[in-house]
Amino acid sequence: MSESIVYQKAYLFAIEVVKLYKLLSMEKKEFVLSRQMLRPGTSIGANVNEAVSSESKRDFVHKLSIALKKRERRLTVSLLKDSEYITPEQFSPLSNSCTSLIKILSSIIITTKERYFKKQSTTHNS
Repeated sequence: MSESIVYQKAYLFAIEVVKLYKLLSMEKKEFVLSRQMLRPGTSIGANVNEAVSSESKRDFVHKLSIALKKRERRLTVSLLKDSEYITPEQFSPLSNSCTSLIKILSSIIITTKERYFKKQSTTHNS
């Protein structure tokens, strides 16, 4: 699992989120938005890890879809920037990591669905 690119990216993103949480809660005394960012930002890696251990391709797609649905992290990061809790320089790498994760997860889900589920539905319709 540690060799999975998506897991590595999710893990590195989680580290960025934890560091930002520490900065916001300890230095800026901001607790609401920082907590809103912490849970979904750190759960992506757990969902990816569960997907790799899934029981079926449908379960795999389902678990990756859960990771993808944690889009609130993008909104929260934007709110932190626009409310000036973080600088544009702090925002940019987090936003880029988040966008990258969304693209990778979306691509894996689409590819898996195309590869495994279109064949099944064609077979059933024959």
